[in-house]
Amino acid sequence: MFVRSIFASYNRLLAGIALAFLAIVLAGCNELAADKAAPSRPVLVATVHYEAESPERSFVGTIRPRIETDMGFRVPGKIAKRLVEVGQTVDVGQPLATLDEVDLRLQAEQAEAEFHAATGVLAQAAAAEQRAKDLRAKGWTTDAQMDQAKAAADEARARLNRAQRSVELTNNSLSYATLVADTHGVVTATLIDAGQVVASGQTAIRVARFAEKEAVVAIPETLVARAKDGVATVTLWSEPNKKYVAKLREIAPAADPATRTYLAKFSLPGAGESVSLGMTATLTLCDPATERVARLPLSALYSQGGEPSLYIVDAQGEVTLKPVTVKSYESNNVVITGGVDEGARVVALGVQKLDPTEKVRVVSSLSF
Repeated sequence: MFVRSIFASYNRLLAGIALAFLAIVLAGCNELAADKAAPSRPVLVATVHYEAESPERSFVGTIRPRIETDMGFRVPGKIAKRLVEVGQTVDVGQPLATLDEVDLRLQAEQAEAEFHAATGVLAQAAAAEQRAKDLRAKGWTTDAQMDQAKAAADEARARLNRAQRSVELTNNSLSYATLVADTHGVVTATLIDAGQVVASGQTAIRVARFAEKEAVVAIPETLVARAKDGVATVTLWSEPNKKYVAKLREIAPAADPATRTYLAKFSLPGAGESVSLGMTATLTLCDPATERVARLPLSALYSQGGEPSLYIVDAQGEVTLKPVTVKSYESNNVVITGGVDEGARVVALGVQKLDPTEKVRVVSSLSF
């Protein structure tokens, strides 16, 4: 009985050891399977983005009229009426303001009176000249009297001519009492009001022409050459998805002493009525012909005696080595022109220790 009891205890001990060993083996298999299924290597990736080799530069500007005229009266006087308001559209020949015409009419009447007087004097002098000629032909007068009559007639003719010009000038001055628009445009400023006394040539009303609009921006000195030779486009804050072709029309010959920038004016031939004066515009400058490249960190480049390559990471965490075309090397980046697609994710660090057969886990990403 005692021996049988010892054998039973030994069998139970062996069975327990076997069960414990089986449990350890199964746990190890599960851990290996889990390790094999889950990505074992975390990686930092960079997203490929192609852009112009010389990056675009943008500047904020303002929509302005190409021609904005300060209009004023050609004669001095007192303002009688102002007939327009700011923002009002005007046509050619439309009255903008008028002066008090009392003094101008008196001057015109005075000139008319002088003209009639000069006409009478000329008639008398011409008759005296003719009589002198007739008497001289008959020998009844001297040459001195003949010359005196002729000189008086010439003076009368000159006085009549002067009086006639005076009438024309006073009539013109009377017409200048009404300030009229000489172009189709919009009133941008009114600097006068009824009762105000203005001088000749003083700015009264400012009118912007509808003919053409332009974007006015300040260009730094490092980009003056690109502004002259590059391609320019303009977008409006009110229409961010619409681009207007812009052409450089004028650039300041000297920099602004405060900002050290050059004032540039870009004409907008395609700007319609939807482009209003004073709108905020964004001017974009780029080189006329430039290659599209992508900049990536130097640590992403893999080259073990062969052509330069990059590790591409797909959505499942698998990596693929693809050769790329390198254009140049910078201090911290490599510039490529092809080999990988736009938006592809490439491993940015540790490519020399990466095993292409294992999956990776993306922990972060960089944008270049």
